[in-house]
Amino acid sequence: MKDFKYLFAYTAPLAIGIALSFGGIWSFSGFILAFMIIPTMELIWKGTTYNLTDDEETVQNNKLIFDILLYLNVPLVYGFLAYYFYILTTGVHTWWEILGYTLSIGILLGADGINVAHELGHRNTWYERLMAKMLLLPNLYLHFIIEHNYGHHKWVSTDKDPASSRLNEPIYTFYFRSVIGSYLSAWKISANHTEKKGHHPYHLWFNPMFSYQFVQILYLALVYFFFGWQILLLTIAAAIIGFLLLESVNYIEHYGLRRKKLANGRYEPVQSHHSWNSNHDLGRIFLYELTRHSDHHYKANRKYQVLRHFDESPQLPLGYPASILMALIPPLWFAYMNPKVAFYTGEHFENSLKQKQALA
Repeated sequence: MKDFKYLFAYTAPLAIGIALSFGGIWSFSGFILAFMIIPTMELIWKGTTYNLTDDEETVQNNKLIFDILLYLNVPLVYGFLAYYFYILTTGVHTWWEILGYTLSIGILLGADGINVAHELGHRNTWYERLMAKMLLLPNLYLHFIIEHNYGHHKWVSTDKDPASSRLNEPIYTFYFRSVIGSYLSAWKISANHTEKKGHHPYHLWFNPMFSYQFVQILYLALVYFFFGWQILLLTIAAAIIGFLLLESVNYIEHYGLRRKKLANGRYEPVQSHHSWNSNHDLGRIFLYELTRHSDHHYKANRKYQVLRHFDESPQLPLGYPASILMALIPPLWFAYMNPKVAFYTGEHFENSLKQKQALA
């Protein structure tokens, strides 16, 4: 029965179904679930540091149910997106209902779109990577699969990574730096890969960034053709909400943490204390264990259901949704988090970490 705990992740599409079906105040159901109900419940249920044994991990790795739970997000995301278009083009809705619908569908695009695409984008099979791209498309963030895998994982917790937030950097400044920087980084990475394969770095056919732009423009053109410019603008707004939800997660995951540059000019390997983690159960399940982020960076192809807790990993005092809300108020975030950054990057912590590593 423990395997079915991840069905809680489906409360996101359930909330969006309620939002679109009932309207009124219910149109904000996606926002209410993600940023009111879950943060409140996580004040009560703090979570566990339990890790699977090696035998349990082997068993869990081979269970198809965990993959199916991810795959089902593709028809769910596109189904509710179609329902969103249908609702907007039928009946009469107040401006605040439309705001609620768009917030809710945007949260779905971020939580069950980009987040699931993040997991599938690290898989090796062609069909899982295809599903990852399908989930990134409505967010207009297809470049993420390139930049995240080959940029973020290489430069995480360094100033070379646009998705690693800096100490005292407001989240609103970070949005611009990460969104623009990640997009430009994806072009650079893609050009280098294309050139290494013996083609011109900006070959229209062999550089995938060109096809990504074409597919995204085609998607928007189809929305405009069938539903008009007003729905097109709302579609873009929902996509922005979706990818800003991702960038908000990026912001809290690595805030102020930095890898040291070694004498040879390289950065130290990514370690478990270079990511902020949260063991709050509801957020972990809702985001398919994204909150155990240190282990993901340690071994990117480790499946979500077997990600581990590390005692030396910096722990957020709140779950991911509540931490995002706090980050939206920069003075509050800095006052709360900067002392914790100072501790996890201080000499005392480093000495204790070295002692543990020596004993191990």
